[in-house]
Amino acid sequence: MIAFDKIKARAEARKGGPEALKALMPPVAPQAALAALSDDRVLAEMTKRIFCAGFVWRVIDAKWPGFEEAFLGFEPKPLLFQPDDFWHDRARDPRIVKHPMKIRSVRENAAFVSDIAAEHGSFGKFLAAWPADDQAGLMDFIGKRGSRLGGRTGQYFLRFIGFDGFITARDTVAALRDGGLEVAAEPTSKGDIRKIQEVFNGWARTTGLPRVHLSRICAMSIGENYDAETLMRNGGADE
Repeated sequence: MIAFDKIKARAEARKGGPEALKALMPPVAPQAALAALSDDRVLAEMTKRIFCAGFVWRVIDAKWPGFEEAFLGFEPKPLLFQPDDFWHDRARDPRIVKHPMKIRSVRENAAFVSDIAAEHGSFGKFLAAWPADDQAGLMDFIGKRGSRLGGRTGQYFLRFIGFDGFITARDTVAALRDGGLEVAAEPTSKGDIRKIQEVFNGWARTTGLPRVHLSRICAMSIGENYDAETLMRNGGADE
């Protein structure tokens, strides 16, 4: 792999200098903030990322108040007590995007969040205790235990909930491959994800930067050079 300094310098040149690049970095939540997350907000973020997958994000954002109402504020335990008729009704509910499989995932993930909270005190405490240098292991765990949380959906959930992790976005992976890392252009295998994890772990040690920033800087160093307004509109997502 080439040195991260070269990737960072390329991103700075594309974005208007070091300060301009720094301003485009997403926030990193402290461990205490992760631990303080309520289970309803965790389930809400899981659901939002699942419904955004393969869909226009701004449509989900615009309808989100309706999602909150339709799914009882995403409180896991009340949702688990709802009868089958409640879930059938959601499939015809105009307040949300009517996607039966994704609606079913809310019920399944309510059970997932509730189970983990029972084991660890809360899902947030579980996340706060998981080391950032093993995002690959965490992705594998939530992909198996949760519903529809595999691949980049799980990565975006972790990013938007505040976990310090990378996203295997197209441009991020392109920068890694351009730098010499041998992974697929669409890395999905455990081996490729582990290779990417090792690179970001090494860069985190040598630069002191959080992985969320390393990931985004990679994305900004190559591919289409999006303007600041577009990047800010995408929030915590990488290019």
